Amino acid sequence: MSIIIALIIFSLIILFHEFGHFLLAKKNGVTVVEFSLGMGPRIISKDWHGTKYSWKLLPFGGSCMMLGEDEAGDAEGSFGSKSVWARIFVIAAGPVFNFILAFILAVIVVSLRGYDPAVLTGVSDGFPAQEAGLQEGDVIVKLNGKSIHMATEVTDYINFHQGKTLDVTYKRDGNAYTARIVPEKDEDGRYIMGILLSAGYVKGNVFDNLRYGVYEVKYWIDLTFMSLKMLVSGQVGVKEMSGPVGVVSAIGGVYTQSAKRGALAVVLSMLNMAILLSANIGVMNLLPIPALDGGRLVFLIIEAVRGKRINPEREAMVHFVGLMALMALMVVVMYNDILKLF
Repeated sequence: MSIIIALIIFSLIILFHEFGHFLLAKKNGVTVVEFSLGMGPRIISKDWHGTKYSWKLLPFGGSCMMLGEDEAGDAEGSFGSKSVWARIFVIAAGPVFNFILAFILAVIVVSLRGYDPAVLTGVSDGFPAQEAGLQEGDVIVKLNGKSIHMATEVTDYINFHQGKTLDVTYKRDGNAYTARIVPEKDEDGRYIMGILLSAGYVKGNVFDNLRYGVYEVKYWIDLTFMSLKMLVSGQVGVKEMSGPVGVVSAIGGVYTQSAKRGALAVVLSMLNMAILLSANIGVMNLLPIPALDGGRLVFLIIEAVRGKRINPEREAMVHFVGLMALMALMVVVMYNDILKLF
């Protein structure tokens, strides 16, 4: 059951991404040759209004194949015949739709569960937070200049910046104060300030739900960038990366654990996983890597600046090399995912 749910979540996220490309392509008069869910041989397909809609065998990925996508030309309805800004909008629509989906799901989660404000429920005796004057009821609003809206952001920021001095801005009785805190090691070797954050969720009104829906998406986007920074800096390696197999396994594990707490816990856990994945896919696709949307946007932005398109054959070769590199990385990641299962 958990595997089926994982595949459904993954497939719907990819489908929504490709639907972004599809919608903007249609809006700008680009002919969509095929819109498909999955990869490999077609299981079912139907031609409708000049587009072939397909469901393919392998339940990973999807595509929105446009006429003349990697070619120069002025054939009617071809991707290359449209203005550079129209093409930018079409390519950028996929990641943007991932963020839109993440926001919709986040609003649903906050509406059902509530939000977790960064309110202190206490401070630990003898630790830096107490010495700096923080106390129960204080609301943390910034850490080293970074805006904070949720309790989870405080915990993650400290975990990602172990041993760093923290300039903590907090509010008390409507007034803002700032304290410089040097975290100390606890008995487990972790650097902590010695604060106790709100353990429960607060139910808000419609506007609170919309606002914290934005904060939730921003949180997952920030977490993705922090993880990428750790990967680039060598703090984590390729072995810690997860591909489709790892994602399905992670969703299955979360499902199994949440099922013990009831149906609502399962729904909230699966929605949170979907928010994480959708935001993550949105960010990853905007990276300036050949073959990804971000790589294509780089070429389109260069074209917009210089007023002339880069040779399509050269661009296609760059994307092909990038695709091969990504496929090689995916094989390595998938191999590591499989090893983790046994």
